[in-house]
Amino acid sequence: MPEKILVVDDEQSIVELIKFNLEKEDWQVVTAYDGDEALDVFRRERPDLVLLDIMLPIKDGWQVCKELRETSSVPIIMLTAKGDEPDKIKGLEIGADDYITKPFSPKELVARVKAALRRASQAAPPSEHVVTLKDLRIDIDRHQVTLAGEPLTLTPKEFDLLLLLVQNKGKVLTRDMLLEQVWGYDYGGETRTVDVHIRRLRQKMGEDPSRPRYIHTVHGVGYKVEEPR
Repeated sequence: MPEKILVVDDEQSIVELIKFNLEKEDWQVVTAYDGDEALDVFRRERPDLVLLDIMLPIKDGWQVCKELRETSSVPIIMLTAKGDEPDKIKGLEIGADDYITKPFSPKELVARVKAALRRASQAAPPSEHVVTLKDLRIDIDRHQVTLAGEPLTLTPKEFDLLLLLVQNKGKVLTRDMLLEQVWGYDYGGETRTVDVHIRRLRQKMGEDPSRPRYIHTVHGVGYKVEEPR
């Protein structure tokens, strides 16, 4: 079955343009034109990916993204007319996986959708179904993480980032390495993306950056995970 993509934008011409280019790739496309409709269509259609504009009526893209992340780990690509770094960072902080700044080329759009779908569908290594480190437990098959028995609600990228660090316990991974392995070689983002996701992971894990238990900063280089004493 072809993947299903939800396109959310209040400008019909943009929706039709995106739909045309996605359907040329044989993807199914469903649409919505405001925040409430987006949530309704998502619950009804269960898409494999969401293309989500920020400036929407009723509920904006930020709010829709937050509500989707409460129940789903589906890839979300934000569409924004704003190219400022704070807007990009905000999208990442509330759980978006990627962003595209308008105006964008159809080729870029298709490439980013393909990359996001490919990353979401990549199977975990069959030899490692559960990874544990002290009181941290990562269930790869179920895409679940618990810390001291308490579940953590992570976005797909936060999960992949934590898993990669834990699987490389004791090794320092540079920001470029993390960006390439978690977001992909074709990702056009910045290393700042890694810092944003590390900060969110630490918050959800109750980590104090000045006295970390798990995720340690190696200044000027990157990050590593160590087993707590």
